[in-house]
This record gives sequence, C-alpha cells and structure tokens, in this order.
Amino acid sequence: MKIGELAARCGLSVHTLRYYERIGLLPRADRDSGQRRDYDSGILVWLGFLGRLKTTGMSIQKMLAYARLRAAGPGTSAARREMLIAHRAEVAAKIADLTDCLTVLDRKIADYTAALAEQEIGHDPDPCPGLSLSPRPRPVDRN
Repeated sequence: MKIGELAARCGLSVHTLRYYERIGLLPRADRDSGQRRDYDSGILVWLGFLGRLKTTGMSIQKMLAYARLRAAGPGTSAARREMLIAHRAEVAAKIADLTDCLTVLDRKIADYTAALAEQEIGHDPDPCPGLSLSPRPRPVDRN
C-alpha cells in the first residue's frame, strides 16, 4: 500500500510515517518501480502498537530501543519483555496518580453540587466549599 493509504488507515500523517522510517521506528519500505514507498499491510499492526506506546507516554527514544530489539529478532524477547514490564509499571503509577486526581475532582464537584442545592433552597452556603473563610482576628488595641 502506498504511503497515503497507510496514513489514512493508521491515522498518522505522511510526514510522520516518513519520519518514523527515517529514524528507524518503521522498517524501510519496499519501493515500486517509481521509487514510491510500498508498504505491506502487516505494518498496520506495528503502527498500532507504536500508537499504544505513544499514548501511554513512552518516549521516542525508548520506542526506538524497542524497535531495534524487535528488528534483531527473537533472541531479544527477554529484553523486550523487560522493557514492557518497566513501562507497564510507569503506566500503572500514572493511572494511580490520575485516579487520585479524579477522586479529588469528584469531591470538589460534589461540594459545589451541594452548595448550589443549598443556594436553591435559600441558604447562603460557604462560597468555596472545603476552604475556611473565617475572618482574621483583629489586633487588640492596647492604648
């Protein structure tokens, strides 16, 4: 398949595909008689995997290291497995952090929902739930 079709099927730009090939993330494509790239459809699986790695925050440098190991053949399976185990741990830590952030956001949304409900029934709730807005004590005049 030509590079334009590959780009349309995988959701990447032609420029990105050429860049990935240039830096070694994609194997060099076969060329037709006009020297145009001609990709095998199997490349879509690899591009899908690279997309997952990118989405989960793997750097281009680490993806390149993984791609080099992959190109070296099955003797690198243990090293590739270790890379993926380490990356998975990083992703799991990010998910845990994001889950904590969601919990805080959910609490804040619930606080505002309760405050708005109180306003609707005529009470004057704390305008910023969860924060103390009590006035500062005034200094005592000793004169």
